[in-house]
Amino acid sequence: MDQSSRRRSPRGRAAGSVSVVEVTPAKRWAAAVRHLRRVDPHLRAIIDRVGPCRLEPKLDRFGTLVRAIIGQQISSKAAASIHTRLVEIGGEPHRPERLIELGEDVLRGVGLSGVKARYVLNLAEAVASGAVPLDEIDDSWEDARITEALVSIKGIGVWTAEMFLIFALNRPDVLPVGDLGVRAGIRDRHGLVELPRPSECHALAEHWRPYRSIASWYLWRSGDTPQTPVSKAVEMLPKEPPATPWRKRSG
Repeated sequence: MDQSSRRRSPRGRAAGSVSVVEVTPAKRWAAAVRHLRRVDPHLRAIIDRVGPCRLEPKLDRFGTLVRAIIGQQISSKAAASIHTRLVEIGGEPHRPERLIELGEDVLRGVGLSGVKARYVLNLAEAVASGAVPLDEIDDSWEDARITEALVSIKGIGVWTAEMFLIFALNRPDVLPVGDLGVRAGIRDRHGLVELPRPSECHALAEHWRPYRSIASWYLWRSGDTPQTPVSKAVEMLPKEPPATPWRKRSG
């Protein structure tokens, strides 16, 4: 969704002029929050604690994917440290051509593994060549088409593509069933002993449609938020987890 909406200026202004009306995240997601509060009492309590949804599009689409690759399978603290060092030598926002110029050895020098350094370069080359035209993605692209384009790049899996859909594009109905935080939230919601399998999460979260992205955002924020509302969201992406068996609590 766009960060602002445009409307024709009232009568009396110059013909053809427009005014820009700022739409806050709270207003943008008000319908989603109302729906989630209505269909899920457990999520309603989380919403009351966390406050309004503060999810906004990230204009740096390429950088969002770079950060997602960095964050795969490591802690948020470690990912932030590596990203800071990468920005120090490569600048921000990230540019594909600059990362290609730096090369694998330099990327490894900031703390990336050899595999992740190659993944970042794979992404940079795909974007620089136009094979994956990130800046051309618009509302005409369905989620499945975007995911297909991204996972064609070695190093970007479904989880990373889903993080892009949610955090960069703010697509409203993405359920990242491979994500640990989301699975843990669904476990707690349904009183399960162990994490549900990804295949089971879809059925358990069906009532969140068509706002499963927003429900996921609240589950992530719930783990970051104390028992009183706070105004600042934690923006680090969650890491991709391993699969875990599922079973319901006895009694």
